[in-house]
Amino acid sequence: MTKQQRINAFVKLGELLLRQPEDLTQIIHLAQHKNPWYTIKNVEKALHVISSNLSVEKLNYWLQDYPDLESTKTVGLILAGNIPLVGFHDILCVLISGFKAKIKLSSDDAGLTTYVLNRLKQIEPAFEASFEIVDKLKDFDLVIATGSNNTARYFDYYFGAKPHIIRRNRNSVAVITGKESAVQLRALGHDIFDYFGLGCRSVSKIFVPKDYNVSHFFDGIADFKDVADHYKYNNNYDYNKSIYLINGDKHFDNGFLLLKQDERTASPLSVVYYEEYNSLGDVENELNQQAENIQCVVSEVQLNIQSPVFHFGESQCPALDDYADGINTLNFLFANK
Repeated sequence: MTKQQRINAFVKLGELLLRQPEDLTQIIHLAQHKNPWYTIKNVEKALHVISSNLSVEKLNYWLQDYPDLESTKTVGLILAGNIPLVGFHDILCVLISGFKAKIKLSSDDAGLTTYVLNRLKQIEPAFEASFEIVDKLKDFDLVIATGSNNTARYFDYYFGAKPHIIRRNRNSVAVITGKESAVQLRALGHDIFDYFGLGCRSVSKIFVPKDYNVSHFFDGIADFKDVADHYKYNNNYDYNKSIYLINGDKHFDNGFLLLKQDERTASPLSVVYYEEYNSLGDVENELNQQAENIQCVVSEVQLNIQSPVFHFGESQCPALDDYADGINTLNFLFANK
């Protein structure tokens, strides 16, 4: 296949996902039974983000600086499953670049990735020989693996001799000035609650000015109270609330989210940490020191930091060139072609 043939195939895939044929609707409904975190709303959001990137214009612009290649090399992919179709971008990068892929799916995937790949083969049968879903990785030339800090140590051990991208835990943060409108704070609610806060782009900590009125924040995110209707989320909320009450930990509680002052970035599910600041310069210094642990930052003010910055409400809608961990996947692939 030529690069343009591959682009055209993914464009048609994007159109199909956006159209949501009946068999896809069935898969979406089944997914929530296989993985309760994969609610219909969350799967449809993931599909919308993917399909919005699969246009001729966006794909051609993204790939314009890369050659038309048909590599003989195979990339081993170990995909995460914390949110629906979270590994799609890695698959896209590998296949659209002309590499072959051996794909190890997460046990949490609920059949979504398999469906998408089967549809891609139907659209462009030449992809039949380009990828394989496997139970165990072997016979590959490069590897891209995503997991926790613990699994990353194993990945380093097993795959360190191969060209690799190994991703670890990261979290995202928000910077609040106190001047945000209700509309902006509601948009921030999407950065916190979309996918129940399980993604690396989910905001798990907010920086607020000293003596910030927390009620403004809670008023802004009030529309997300339905998150507590999900039993697994609510179980986490009840558990963390009980721990804070038993330990006497100071915290704020709006009935579905716990806000606790903490210097750490990674908070438990249903909890957002906060930290007060005296100046934005102090926040910038801290964010730059923690850059290796931060996926992205959401804010409505300009910040001089290393991490990518998004407007409120946009962290969960990455563009094609918003690479995880700031590592350009295409550059990695073509450097090892």
